[in-house]
Amino acid sequence: MKTTLRYDQLSCHLQVEGLPDVSIGQVGEVVGIITAWTLQWSGRPALEGRKEHLLALMQVVLPYARHLISGVARPFGDDPQPVRIAPAAEGPGHRLQLRSSQPDTPPLELALDDAELSDLVRLLDQLRLDPRLQLALDLPEPQPLRPREVLQRVPRRQRLVAPVGGALVVALVAGLSWLWPTPKPLPSPPAATTPAAPAP
Repeated sequence: MKTTLRYDQLSCHLQVEGLPDVSIGQVGEVVGIITAWTLQWSGRPALEGRKEHLLALMQVVLPYARHLISGVARPFGDDPQPVRIAPAAEGPGHRLQLRSSQPDTPPLELALDDAELSDLVRLLDQLRLDPRLQLALDLPEPQPLRPREVLQRVPRRQRLVAPVGGALVVALVAGLSWLWPTPKPLPSPPAATTPAAPAP
């Protein structure tokens, strides 16, 4: 019996159709095998595909959103992945690119604003956490930021304050030490004389 999972947000709607995997004893209104899915956007063509395309969408959008929250915006989804998302080059926003597996088919690009990306992340999280979805999702484990990414979170001016300030303090102390007069040595006390012995 086919089961339909539907998730709704303001700007988009996700519908996942599937069947229980009876080979492992699944019964009832659960999805163990995804047969089709559809992502509908307001004012845009609907996206649809197989399970692999839905997983690819989750594999790039969810870590991309986590990095945005951490203040590190970088692209996710290099070749040969069918989905890529990156910050928009021309200004605020995000570019979602869907690559077709069919030859001679140009990729589909969608421009998303922050609200649309947030709605998409909510949909994917609702699907991922839905107890009715009973199949293993090959999603990457959340990884901590790399040291270079942590440094990039701090503005360059702020990163240079400490070393430049320390160098200025050292130069100032060295300059003052050259200007400070050297104390003159104290005169040594006269040597004590021994009185002459009286003549016999």
